[in-house]
Amino acid sequence: MAGLLYRLGRFSARRHWLVIIAWIVIMGIAGLTYSLFAGTISSSITIPNTKTSQVQDELADKFPSANGGNGTLVFETTDGKAFTATQKADVKDFLDGIADLDGVKEVRDGFTTQDQLDEQRQKIVDGRQQIADGQAQIDQQNTQLESGKQQIASAQTQLDQQRAQAEAQAQAAGAAAATSAAAQAGQQQLAQAQAQIDAQQQQITSGQQQLEQAQQKLDDQERQLEQGSDLLDLSKDIRFVSSNGAASIGTVQFTKSTFEVPQETKQEISDRAESAKIDGVDVYVSNDIAQGVPSILGPGEIVGVIIAALVLFLMLRTIIGAAIPLLSAVLGVGVATLASLSFSSLVEFISVTPVLGVMLGLAVGIDYSLFILNRHRTQLKAGMGVHESIGLANGTSGNAVVFAGTTVIVALLALNITGIPFLGLMGTVGAVAVLFAILIATSFTPALLSLLGMRILRKKERQQIGHTGSVRVPNKPMSTWRAVITLVAGVAVLGTIALPATQMRLGLPTGASEATDSSQYKAYKALEDEFGAGQNGPLLVVADLPKAIAKDDVTATEVTIGQALAKNDDVEAVLPIGASSDRDIIALQVKPAGGPDSVSTETLVKDLREQTVQTDDGRVTLGVAGNASANIDVSEKLANVLPLYLVVVVGLSLIILIVVFRSFLVPITATAGFILSVLASFGGLTAIYQFGWLGSVFGVHDPAPILSFLPIIEIGILFGLAMDYQLFLVSGMREAYAHGASAKVAVQRGLHAGRAVVTAAAIIMISVFAGFIFSESSTIKPIGFGLAFGVLVDAFVVRMLLIPAVMHLLGKSAWWIPKWLDRILPDVDVEGAKLERSHPGDDRGHRAEPAVAGAGAGAGAHRGSHAADVEPDANPHDGHTPTHRA
Repeated sequence: MAGLLYRLGRFSARRHWLVIIAWIVIMGIAGLTYSLFAGTISSSITIPNTKTSQVQDELADKFPSANGGNGTLVFETTDGKAFTATQKADVKDFLDGIADLDGVKEVRDGFTTQDQLDEQRQKIVDGRQQIADGQAQIDQQNTQLESGKQQIASAQTQLDQQRAQAEAQAQAAGAAAATSAAAQAGQQQLAQAQAQIDAQQQQITSGQQQLEQAQQKLDDQERQLEQGSDLLDLSKDIRFVSSNGAASIGTVQFTKSTFEVPQETKQEISDRAESAKIDGVDVYVSNDIAQGVPSILGPGEIVGVIIAALVLFLMLRTIIGAAIPLLSAVLGVGVATLASLSFSSLVEFISVTPVLGVMLGLAVGIDYSLFILNRHRTQLKAGMGVHESIGLANGTSGNAVVFAGTTVIVALLALNITGIPFLGLMGTVGAVAVLFAILIATSFTPALLSLLGMRILRKKERQQIGHTGSVRVPNKPMSTWRAVITLVAGVAVLGTIALPATQMRLGLPTGASEATDSSQYKAYKALEDEFGAGQNGPLLVVADLPKAIAKDDVTATEVTIGQALAKNDDVEAVLPIGASSDRDIIALQVKPAGGPDSVSTETLVKDLREQTVQTDDGRVTLGVAGNASANIDVSEKLANVLPLYLVVVVGLSLIILIVVFRSFLVPITATAGFILSVLASFGGLTAIYQFGWLGSVFGVHDPAPILSFLPIIEIGILFGLAMDYQLFLVSGMREAYAHGASAKVAVQRGLHAGRAVVTAAAIIMISVFAGFIFSESSTIKPIGFGLAFGVLVDAFVVRMLLIPAVMHLLGKSAWWIPKWLDRILPDVDVEGAKLERSHPGDDRGHRAEPAVAGAGAGAGAHRGSHAADVEPDANPHDGHTPTHRA
């Protein structure tokens, strides 16, 4: 690889215009493909096959009218008074206009919905009075019937007595009297009287049946009324107009899930809300609709690049020299971003994906070009020819760049093993950005260096070419006590910083995370203040019934399920939505007591999913959907794959470092240092963004859970960068040890040779990442902080303090490796030492001490330098010379 890069550097130097033009053409092609094939970028984060998505799929299949996401618009009077009739009409007209947008199923204004709820409650009151009146009438009629029954019974008794007397008289008078006309007339009168009594009895019976039917009907009405009353009682804490009448909720129901709604539709709603001209009314759009796509570069990011430019200038003391890494990085970012976004019509990009690519591309692009540039300048000052110096710098420092960049790429591509599409795509896009940074650093940067020639050096430096003077290098090891104190103190400090990470919670941004002057934040706060925190994250509960129910049983089943749901802690209200067409599914809206990112809501979602409800037909199972539920599912799935990814990255780290450094203990210490850096970074993130410490400094006004995918992303990126710094510093220690210095002196020489360029590279990365801390996007801010703080800790604490201390304490045992393993390990000449020996360059000046010449990806060959003799207390190592096949 070193020889190939040497030839590439020489070719780029000789054909610099060809290489420069070729990259400009590539940039143009990337821009053309972007303009032709680029699609839209989504602001929503989704994961397939979650519990929420399964419920939504079931709704889409069996209950289409309840399927589809909801977005919220909040209307609030500017004077805090109740809406006037004119304002209500204007709000309704505004919402009716939104109903015509593509992807919108229907809109509901809060005034109409609240009026309907109030009317239903009033109907309950009126219905109860009507039932009471009806019962009073039935009771009165029952009383009349009872009186009639008594009269009939009395008449029947009298008639029976008269019949008995008549029969007794007939028997006494004999048979002739019984057949007389008078007797027959008496019998007829009795028969007529009996017929009248029977007719009256029939009327009483008929009246009784009618009253029983009326009573049954009244009882049914009362039962239905009470069921409706129970439902209204369950939903009494759900309002669509605030109690003071000064705020109203408008609901937009989409044809698809909120996460799948086209960005154009959401943007159109946001634009209309922003330009709405309703006198005396402010219109706010919730985070479900207005979560826009952040700009790739903002003021904060530009400030970060400016700071990086200042660092380059202070290090190189030349404007031209400082411009080359910046130009190379910008070109790499441009090509990578345009090329990646050209596929956005085929693959769903979330808004943070290209921003992460830009973030990484800028940081590594500047650093990688700087390493080669710094090596080239050092060789020029030692008297080497321009083209030879470019080729050698590309073959040595460029080789280290390729290895370091490949490590970052592998770590980012490993995100695909998580099985989470958007996370794998983020890793892939980041890897593409790093790949282009490598390609440009090893081709475009050499071409620019050739174009500039000796002008890359300052005038004073050009006058002193070949006369750089002696450069002293350390010949004494650090004090063992200093190493022990440094190690103990460093681990204690990082451990303390990492403590908050033990309480880290994962989640996705809500409206409370947005800027305080944004529409999303104002909508979130208005809902929280006027309607309760749970209004910002209602849950959709879907009940799967054991079998289809009759139409008349729907309300009773809704009451049974609703009352069971209401028994859960932190359920504030339950609002039935309806039943599916075949009535085997019932949907209800649950308003939690806490907000969408609260611990109580997360617990409630889990409790609801585990809950079962018993009805007359059997057991009812519950599913939960909604935006809050989806966010919880995404965070939970990401948290579950985090340990797997960490194991893969740590294992990868150990293997790579064993191959590079041909040692067991060096990889273990390097990996342990990486874990310390990551944990400290997580601790800082949790303290600031979840606990709110130093919130005013970092713009954290409402602390919330940590961005759910940030820990995985940070592990991947920091792993690659940590291995970069480990390589640039420890390889110098290895070279010094291989060339005869004692193990402890070699630690000091490697640190001395590599710390300057690593310091500059780390400051540049921190500056670029820190610029994103002040992004307008609540998603980007913590990513920028996490990476900036992680690089700060890893470069300046772990790599420059802890690793040298550990290497000193380990001594030559740090480089032990079994002979059998040493024989089978591949020869990885990361620093291009073999190439450097085969291309000594100009004979002006003498080669520097190898420890210095090969240390760090930018230390370079210090021609004319001098390493003082090793003092007696820095004894050279005994035994066999460590195998170093370079």
